Amino acid sequence: MAVTRQRAPWEGLVDSARGEQVVAETRFGARPARAVGLPTDLHPALADALARSGVDALYSHQADAWEAAHDGHVIVTTGTASGKSLAFNLPVLDTLARDTRARAIYLYPTKALAQDQARKLSALRAPFLRPAIYDGDTPGGERRAIRARSNLILSNPDMLNVGVLPHHRQWGDVLANLAWIVVDEAHVYRGVFGSHVANVLRRLRRLARAYGTAPRFVLASATIANPEELAERLIGERCRLVDRDGAPASERKVVMWNPPLVNEATGARASVLGEAAGILARLVEDGVRTICFMRSRRGVELVHRFTRLRLEDAGHADLAERIAPYRAGYTASQRREIERRLAEGDLLAVVATNALELGIDVGELDAAVCVTFPGTVASLRQMWGRAGRRRTGLAMYVAGDDALDQFFCRHPDKFLDRPVERAILDHESESIHLPHLAAAAFELPLSAEDRDILGPRWEGYAERLVRLGDLRERGGRYLPRGEGFPAGRIALRSASIDAFSVVDERSGEVIGTVEAERAHSTVHPGAVYMHLGQAYEVQELDLRGRSALVRQFSGDWYTQPKKETETYVEEVRAQRMLGTVELNFGMVSVSEEVIAFQKKRVADHEVLDLLPVDLPEQRFATQALWYVLPESMFRHEFPLEALQGSLHAAEHSQIAVLPLIAMCDRWDIGGLSTAFHHQTGRPTIFIYDGHPGGVGISRAGFDAFETLVEDAARLILECPCRTGCPSCVQSPKCGNLNEPLNKAGAIELLRRVQEA
Repeated sequence: MAVTRQRAPWEGLVDSARGEQVVAETRFGARPARAVGLPTDLHPALADALARSGVDALYSHQADAWEAAHDGHVIVTTGTASGKSLAFNLPVLDTLARDTRARAIYLYPTKALAQDQARKLSALRAPFLRPAIYDGDTPGGERRAIRARSNLILSNPDMLNVGVLPHHRQWGDVLANLAWIVVDEAHVYRGVFGSHVANVLRRLRRLARAYGTAPRFVLASATIANPEELAERLIGERCRLVDRDGAPASERKVVMWNPPLVNEATGARASVLGEAAGILARLVEDGVRTICFMRSRRGVELVHRFTRLRLEDAGHADLAERIAPYRAGYTASQRREIERRLAEGDLLAVVATNALELGIDVGELDAAVCVTFPGTVASLRQMWGRAGRRRTGLAMYVAGDDALDQFFCRHPDKFLDRPVERAILDHESESIHLPHLAAAAFELPLSAEDRDILGPRWEGYAERLVRLGDLRERGGRYLPRGEGFPAGRIALRSASIDAFSVVDERSGEVIGTVEAERAHSTVHPGAVYMHLGQAYEVQELDLRGRSALVRQFSGDWYTQPKKETETYVEEVRAQRMLGTVELNFGMVSVSEEVIAFQKKRVADHEVLDLLPVDLPEQRFATQALWYVLPESMFRHEFPLEALQGSLHAAEHSQIAVLPLIAMCDRWDIGGLSTAFHHQTGRPTIFIYDGHPGGVGISRAGFDAFETLVEDAARLILECPCRTGCPSCVQSPKCGNLNEPLNKAGAIELLRRVQEA
């Protein structure tokens, strides 16, 4: 008798869009489990706790990690929901069961992940286990007891940096008995954040050695191209790789969805925000439990708002109450409440930034929708892995009109078959490494013994800190100079340590926070700020008081800042000639000043007004590639205005495709193009790391420059628009509001660079 396959509730949505929005679809992921028995040498108390929680066997990678961890440091890289937590818990908990004095530290990139893991550890009810969370939310009265009693401390790199390492004398017993350090979600530690964390982990190893211990590391990561290299760069030691995933996987239906073209001449497509809201509303109406990922906080708020309106207009006010937004900038209690409602099934859908990409247990989900490319294939697969864990799930990618999104829609095979990227970090990036050396000297004087942990270049950097007045040298040892502890001046996740409070004018309540380096662009006077689905208009930005005063707002527009940017070449570190084109890599100073902002209608992005803003400029030094073009290349064919538009369009296209080479996001990259640069004296294009100090993004572009030019040229050539559109040369982050741009000139410019 034939068996009728039961249709998934989301299949009607996919069927209705074939032939227009659905660009490609495939199925992947079905895999049986590879199970093995529990190790026979597990401590009996741990074996009993596992049995009580229903664990009577292991997946093969969990057994591999158990074996590997006995020999040294380990990195486990397997799929979402594959049981990586048990892989690192086994060796750690076994040690804690055998040695009553042993301690372990677990590090998570977010507080929510630490709380999720703490709940699971407590559920084991193991008599030898005394877990506790130690982070910024831990009451002061409980902290001493945790240091004295807990044998498994869950924290985050930020707390380790400012709350543990500078106060290591209070942590003497923990450090003297530290057997294990677990670093979960290791793939998150890349770029600026990863470079900081690599320094923090070296400082932790250094203090542990001073207290007589050499703890073993277990790192857990989503799939990336260079897990062993990433692990070694993070901790400064070789790690053994465990990547044979033995967990079962349900089938996933993967769908690429492109909003319909609404204007062939301009290349304009239907708003991706409206398209995402329509998809999410349909899924909610069909009872599909969904997580919808957006790249920006504003996008989260707008899609949540639009989806609610669609459901209410369709007579589903009850369903509108069962969706919620989730992003950074909410208070801890707001985030915990959303997580609880999602895990318990009270919410049918959540619209989130990548804050929920990581391994928080949010219960059973049927669909994961990623709106626009998240920057890396590794992140995309993490997001998709949130759905369909025990039955066939829907993994959807909704393309925006961004150049890279449309490139993938024209080449779906390059998207669906694309391998995961390499994670980039540079712990010796000067603006990152120097403050950590100062912090390390505060913890213990620097000396020749630190070479094996801090690296061979530590002394040269220490001497620079002496010249800067941050350290003093005495008999080959480097000690701190000045008051206060340097770690308090280090911001691990951003370019600055401080943040701006966003204050509701009516109630006086702090409703959110914005990082200082984003404040000029996002909460300048007149800016529209979104929070929990409500729009606010910024009334005042207090630079000295670090606050933005906002008022509730019901207009139908959003804002986009206009910036003036300048670059100054500080140091050339590498140079090569490509025929007559001079290609450089080095350090540059970047100055940015927000001078105005556009009001744009939400529905169709039409510009409504351009208003001035008076804010001081911001400066930072970073890594950059820049190439200088000979005047002979453009002498006759390119009038000045056409040349500037051609350079600008070429710069945008190269920034758009650089994430294909480096594991980064378009928003991590900045650029400047000019027909005459005051230092080079010729037409020049700069592409720079958008973070102070840089972390190697532009270096990757320098090393693969020929590929960068080829990909950019193909991106523009394949776009069917006539004069340039968001799918080829327009940029959503352009500080000049995409003026001037010359698509035809950019094609000719890139062709000549290739020929050169």
